[in-house]
Amino acid sequence: MKSTARFSTSSPGTPAGAVARQLSLPLVGLCLALLGAGLASGGVSYLHRSPVREGHSSGTAAWWPHLGVLVLCAVLLGGAWLRRRRVRPASASRLFLLAPLDRSAARRLRRTMSAARHRPAVLVRLAAAVLPAALPLYFCWRVGEQVLGGLDPNFTVNAWGGPTCLGAMACHYLDAVAMALPAVWLLDRLLLPDDPAPSRRDSDRRSTGSATGRVGRQEWARSARAYHSQVSMISVGAWVGAQPLMMPTRVQ
Repeated sequence: MKSTARFSTSSPGTPAGAVARQLSLPLVGLCLALLGAGLASGGVSYLHRSPVREGHSSGTAAWWPHLGVLVLCAVLLGGAWLRRRRVRPASASRLFLLAPLDRSAARRLRRTMSAARHRPAVLVRLAAAVLPAALPLYFCWRVGEQVLGGLDPNFTVNAWGGPTCLGAMACHYLDAVAMALPAVWLLDRLLLPDDPAPSRRDSDRRSTGSATGRVGRQEWARSARAYHSQVSMISVGAWVGAQPLMMPTRVQ
């Protein structure tokens, strides 16, 4: 007997499947494309590296300032997580770190862009959101560039976290998180809120319209039947009335 079971790498009931259902494919695809572009850029930079080694300058690693940045990021993320749990305890299972890539963010962006065509105030908000939106996208490219570009010793010798590749990568990724946090916060304030009510109104409108259509079709069918019955009765009456005229007259 042929089996109709389907196999998948992640079941919808697993945490990975739940996360995948909440993500916006266009936003994730855009970030992955920029990450791939950064990997390609870093690869090109590594292939064209200089054979001459640069000297390391003391004090360029900046580990102590980055330790403070790490503490600041931990405090900001922890406070945001606690506030999210307190404000929306029922949505504790929703995305947190990946919230800028979820479907709600995509709907908010589409709603803001659509409203900006008719409302000047929203157009100003959209223009102000360009820079905060471009910053995380740039970091997607920069994170990818660091992966292969950091293999060049001259790329990290005097960089923050250098001269090692892993140290420079850790500091640059920490800087990306520290600058992405306020950018995402600004986007959350500038974009229009997500409003699922229109979808419910649309569904109600569609259901009301379909119900109205069914009632209209039923009324039309009843009217048609009544019309045909009347026509039939008139035809029968006319035929009965015409019978004496159609009968031959007897000659006396």
